[in-house]
Amino acid sequence: MNEEGTIVMTGKERAKFRAAANSLEPVFQIGKGGVSDALIAQVEAALDARELIKIKALLETIPQPPKEMAQEIAARTHADVIQVIGGVIVLYRENPELRQAEREKEKRRKEMDKKRREMARIEAKRAKFAQKPTFSRKKK
Repeated sequence: MNEEGTIVMTGKERAKFRAAANSLEPVFQIGKGGVSDALIAQVEAALDARELIKIKALLETIPQPPKEMAQEIAARTHADVIQVIGGVIVLYRENPELRQAEREKEKRRKEMDKKRREMARIEAKRAKFAQKPTFSRKKK
């Protein structure tokens, strides 16, 4: 944790998010209005819903450099800046509710896998038992 109490992201985690962000389309554009309270509210809502978002800054009209804007937005939304390339800003903020839903889904998947393995084991036993020859006494 850093001095602000937020979790410090590792390089591997950051790389994973950069890779995931490649396929994302920007959800917002920042223009001459810069970083406003309305933009922050919208970014907050988007981070709650998606965790990872991409924002496009219109370089010709923005009042400050994209890196400064990214830092300001991140500070005001308690998000992490994943990357800033040109006018594209990628932000991430973990949503515990989404994480909980993912954990529950993973738990259900593991339970189903366990049940399937158990059923396959039982079925294999049945098949093996059915293949055993029956012995009869020889007549003298």
